Amino acid sequence: MRLCVAGAYGAFGMKHLDALANIDGVEVTSVMGPTKDKIEAFAAERGIGHAGTTLEECIARDDVDAVILSTPTQLHAEQAIACMKAGKHVLVEIPMADSLADSQEIVRVQQETGLVAMAGQVRRFNPSHQWIKNKIDAGELKIQQMDVQTYFFRRTNTNAKGEPRSWTDHLLWHHACHTVDLFQYQTGGQAVEAFGLQGPPHPDLGIAMDMAIGLKAADGAICTLSLSFNNDGPLGTFFRYICDKGTYIARYDDLYDGYDNQIDLSGVAVSNNGIELIDREFISAIQEGRKPNGDVADVLSAMETLDKIERSFS
Repeated sequence: MRLCVAGAYGAFGMKHLDALANIDGVEVTSVMGPTKDKIEAFAAERGIGHAGTTLEECIARDDVDAVILSTPTQLHAEQAIACMKAGKHVLVEIPMADSLADSQEIVRVQQETGLVAMAGQVRRFNPSHQWIKNKIDAGELKIQQMDVQTYFFRRTNTNAKGEPRSWTDHLLWHHACHTVDLFQYQTGGQAVEAFGLQGPPHPDLGIAMDMAIGLKAADGAICTLSLSFNNDGPLGTFFRYICDKGTYIARYDDLYDGYDNQIDLSGVAVSNNGIELIDREFISAIQEGRKPNGDVADVLSAMETLDKIERSFS
């Protein structure tokens, strides 16, 4: 399996490259980044044969079977569609698009081409959330409430590495997308109720810096999600599962009970790295000719819910 990683020297591009290095039968044959000197030096350092500054150059190559897009959110839809039209399977980092209309078009092109198109809903793959999902599927747990906090300190336009960024992030279409999809995945269907509140927009960035979202599943489970770019403290997303039998706290790939005792996840998956697990699923789906967990059509219901929330803002 020969892959191109686009947005290779960004924070998540490098996470995917590190993950792919742990997977047998995979070769990264091309990387893309917007600055010629930087991407060429990056490729040379990593021993990758081709470096390009445009996606078009990379997907025209015969030695690229599939593409991982770790590029700015606003480019995801256009680039995912370009990959499929060039005959390449594609994994799009979260979110697959920043609008419902663009998400629907990605799904249409995937169905037209029959290629594997996967959205990077990594929370489905974190061992912590997989452990919960396995318990739910076995009938051993039922979620009563998911209480989620997504907190960053981003009053300037910088990325996860603290570097200036050319595009603007979004609490709803990017960060809330993780939790909306996960809640629907864990509760088995689209939320029957969804609403949101947002704080005032940042004077320069033009985006809401604080947000509150409420969801309700068909079985009565609820989700309360708080998001902020104003948080001056521990950063990241923390999930509290309040269940009929116990409370569990997920911190990325780790899981704790309600009393902060760590739960052994060693038998959940072949890796304890969610990014590696999502890349493994993408590659396996291509090799096996099947839909992946996180197929763009399956994630479309999350994008529909995000659109509903956006329309609920006053």
